[in-house]
Amino acid sequence: MKNNLNKIPVPKDENSPISQFENFVEIVKILRKECPWDSKQTNETIAPLMVEEVYEAIDSVYENDYQEFSKELGDLLLHIVLHSIIAEETYKFSLTDVIKRISAKMIHRHPHVFGDTIAKDENDVLQNWEQLKKLEKEDKDELKSTLEGVPNNLPALLRAQRMQYKAARVGFDWDDKNDVWNKVYEELAELRKELSDNNKEKARQELGDFLFAIVNAARHEDIIAEEALHLTNNKFKKRFQYIEKRALELSKNLEDMTLEEMDKIWDEAKNI
Repeated sequence: MKNNLNKIPVPKDENSPISQFENFVEIVKILRKECPWDSKQTNETIAPLMVEEVYEAIDSVYENDYQEFSKELGDLLLHIVLHSIIAEETYKFSLTDVIKRISAKMIHRHPHVFGDTIAKDENDVLQNWEQLKKLEKEDKDELKSTLEGVPNNLPALLRAQRMQYKAARVGFDWDDKNDVWNKVYEELAELRKELSDNNKEKARQELGDFLFAIVNAARHEDIIAEEALHLTNNKFKKRFQYIEKRALELSKNLEDMTLEEMDKIWDEAKNI
């Protein structure tokens, strides 16, 4: 077995993120050459794994577990470095290109910090950001759709809220919050009608409209719908696992318990 530890340079400063980053890049390069798994990966094969790491990082934030969050950010950094090294091998771009481009982008998109533009508040910052983004696309002769920057593969709730947000930035939005909630009730009524008529296909469409309206209402209430549902999922998981634990303590199978028995334990879980 090869020992590649001597190939890793000793950090000039243990507490320097630059020194540690340089060492980490060397570690990934060694893995790319020497590890049977790492050496076979492509940008395409590890792309789905990157999405998984993002969600694990988000989970740690919601759990207020900052030790875990630090670890998950490291996993994300691994993906950024590995993706860049793989791309560099086929002359697509380099890690240096990645860093230079994001640095230039941050300077360009923050003229109120690095230039003479005045931004009174965060709304001014966001408006400037969107305007500069559109100008950049015009320079590249790209499609000038306001919604173009919202990835199609985002989770549906998050994608809906991002599209609504971007449309609102150019004035396509409700002026009165009450109208937003009235739209929710309208979509719910249409959904219930299609369900009552047993029209499954139209009900599916109306359910989508209802969810879209709910997301829009959440946006107007400064609530991130994706985050709200994520927290509710975690709450349901915790309470249901409590039911499973109590059933085990009572030497019962869930399948043999009545709904009333499970509901009673569910109420116990609410107080934990």
